[in-house]
Amino acid sequence: MVKLQECTKRFHKRIAVDHLSATLDTGIIGLLGPNGAGKTTLLRCICGIYKLNGGSIQGGGESVGYLPQQFGMFKSLSVYQMMEYFATLKKIPKPAQKAEIERCVELVNLSDRLRSRISTLSGGMIRRLGIAQALLGNPEVVLFDEPTAGLDPEERVRFKNVVASRRHQGITLISTHIVSDVEAACDEILIMSEGKLVTVGTSQQIAQMAQGKVYIVSENQEDDLRGDFFVKDRVEEEGMNYLRVLSSDPQPGKLQEPTMEDGYLCAIKGY
Repeated sequence: MVKLQECTKRFHKRIAVDHLSATLDTGIIGLLGPNGAGKTTLLRCICGIYKLNGGSIQGGGESVGYLPQQFGMFKSLSVYQMMEYFATLKKIPKPAQKAEIERCVELVNLSDRLRSRISTLSGGMIRRLGIAQALLGNPEVVLFDEPTAGLDPEERVRFKNVVASRRHQGITLISTHIVSDVEAACDEILIMSEGKLVTVGTSQQIAQMAQGKVYIVSENQEDDLRGDFFVKDRVEEEGMNYLRVLSSDPQPGKLQEPTMEDGYLCAIKGY
């Protein structure tokens, strides 16, 4: 368990994390929010890279795996040498390193590139290798910051399977602004906006936050929209153009069943 109590992090006058409290239990947890919400800063605080200006973080200890949003490697080293370097940093005993490196590299489908130099890898491969190094030593807490950036659809599915295999092994926290990355995979989802924790819930509970607030409106009724609203999508059905509108105020058109993305947008917009 990792307990965050009134966590606050400032950079000069800007508050990146604002009195955030949450409890992270064993399982897969999503940290969802728009760019600039403070997600990366929060992960760096949990890792100990940043020192808090206020509040506390309890639990986790030294057993933490971390994939940063911007991840680089020594281009002159081979994949195996790079992983060996990370294994040594994590204090994995030398006799156990080979088997552990091979296990983690296989998880991300890079076993055939063990002897390849980092300089020959594509951006997606380097991202996958970053996922592998975070898993080295099977840490109690694994933090992924935008882990699927640069991954093709097949590798996104592979990543979700890798994460699912850790469901009962510890805490896996996935920070992202992409709803589909956390919708099906996560047991619980935390939504951040402007440094604050907006809400916590399952994907179904977050979807219900938009109940009664999702309208399908004919495009020719756009001028009739009133109050505070957000046009989420423009769609075409049977030759007709429609708007998918989110609003707490009554709107023309028909109410629709909400998706988790609808609930997420309602949460950060305050509907």
